Amino acid sequence: MEISLGTLKDQGEELAAFLEPRVGTKPSVSGGTLEVEDGSIREGVRPRHVKTYIKRFMYMKGIKKNYRVFVSGSELTIQEIELGEKEEEEKKAEEKEEVPVARSPEEPKQEKKASQKKSRVKKKKTESDDQ
Repeated sequence: MEISLGTLKDQGEELAAFLEPRVGTKPSVSGGTLEVEDGSIREGVRPRHVKTYIKRFMYMKGIKKNYRVFVSGSELTIQEIELGEKEEEEKKAEEKEEVPVARSPEEPKQEKKASQKKSRVKKKKTESDDQ
């Protein structure tokens, strides 16, 4: 199985270390590709599963939005998504909006109130209850 890293080749060693326990063997890194011997792959692991592992790795690194993973037979390709000018501007605007906003002291905090218990009416003891 061969995985073409594309522009992600600088993180090839990290991806190989991430994939090792999942596929059963450490992929060999050479240039911009990872190679896994088909005979050494753990039984039941398909290229489709490896695609999911790669996507999980990219999510953990925070780069999943910028890349796509394609499967063609036993060959996987990681491609960077080309963004247009509008999309790049929107992305920059989103990053600016993600800055946490401190709560001003004037804003009242919403407090949870405990629900009031209903008062129970005590039953009067009668002579018939004693028997």
